[in-house]
Amino acid sequence: MNFELAWSARALSEYESLQQAAAKSQKSRRAGSRGKASRQAGLFKQVTKAIQLLAQNPRHPGLNSHKYAMLENPHQRGGDVFGIYAQNQTAAAYRVFWCYGPGKRVITIIAITAHP
Repeated sequence: MNFELAWSARALSEYESLQQAAAKSQKSRRAGSRGKASRQAGLFKQVTKAIQLLAQNPRHPGLNSHKYAMLENPHQRGGDVFGIYAQNQTAAAYRVFWCYGPGKRVITIIAITAHP
């Protein structure tokens, strides 16, 4: 039941920004010989895991998928947009917003952002 992922320019930029922050943090952690992973590395890992679960099964119970009315579906006027949890019970927890389309078995990731 795997879906193909498509990315909006905004979502791809946000994902790459998280990835770069995690890589920079990991590099400085190695230089300083710190053992614990940084917040940025942990956040990137959580977002990546949520996106992988989304591609496998958008109804996975750990994602807590639900409709989100504040964003516009880029493929269909009035179409549904969903949000999933990348983090939970965290201040400014990150969410991934997505919709179905533009084709069958395709999910478009619209945005990756801290919960408003």
